[in-house]
Amino acid sequence: IVINAINEKRKLLPRLGGKKLHHIIKTELESKEIKCGRDKLFDILREENMLIKPKRRYIQTTDSKHWLRKYPNKIKDIEVKHPNQIWVSDITYIKTEEGNCYLNLITDKFSRAIVGYAIDDNMEAKNMIKAYQMAIQFKHNKMNTTHHSDRGLQYCSKTMFN
Repeated sequence: IVINAINEKRKLLPRLGGKKLHHIIKTELESKEIKCGRDKLFDILREENMLIKPKRRYIQTTDSKHWLRKYPNKIKDIEVKHPNQIWVSDITYIKTEEGNCYLNLITDKFSRAIVGYAIDDNMEAKNMIKAYQMAIQFKHNKMNTTHHSDRGLQYCSKTMFN
């Protein structure tokens, strides 16, 4: 009965882990007067080879514990009222057959539109500068824009501010 309940839930949610699975089927099993705690459920999942293997860790792209100058978070309490008021930068990696490549993005905080991007096989600051230059070309108004980042190495390097 327990395995049938597991299979029924996993048809809808195939990556459902043990803890959430236990929470979902607990009341169903109790209504049938079957006692099955979390640890017992994990034993059953292990015996039936039904444990879900955790996904691999993601690649860390931010190191904000560096010795370079860090700038204060100026957007913490700002209400965003219009486009191009604040741009937010980030780097994410994309796994390919040849290895990882890194996507540098500059996003408008108000509209969530990507205003600049650059992609390369490394995380050097020059790629963020390419994305920033693209964003500046995209910008149509003359108002000041605050550029915010997660204070990773690329954003605090001399290359970014020269």
